[in-house]
Amino acid sequence: MNSATPPPLTDAERLALRRVVGDMIPASREFGVPAADDDAIFADLLQTVAPAIGHVRAALARLDELAGGTYATLDVDARKLAAAQFREDSPALALLLATLTSRCYYRDDRVMRSLGMEARPPFPGGFEV
Repeated sequence: MNSATPPPLTDAERLALRRVVGDMIPASREFGVPAADDDAIFADLLQTVAPAIGHVRAALARLDELAGGTYATLDVDARKLAAAQFREDSPALALLLATLTSRCYYRDDRVMRSLGMEARPPFPGGFEV
């Protein structure tokens, strides 16, 4: 491994990130779409966060601080409270997580089809707006 390349997320960090993104975008039976913590979407996310790994780690550490322990082991209501506080006191980190999550979520073929869009990249053909 290149010494300039940060190591991948630890198991605990991956679990925390999975909880964050699953809470951020839950599955919908109504629209037939998975949550952002779906295996395929989460695998894409793990690849996508690589350039921002230091910031992602900082965000997850801050969530643990706000949780008073381990964010990933909290129940849903406690995670929601910690996440709300996180968005308030660390808006740049919260925006980073939201941006990375939504980018990966809306690349998923199932999500694209649920929106009535072709499951394909936007270029070179573009999409009608």
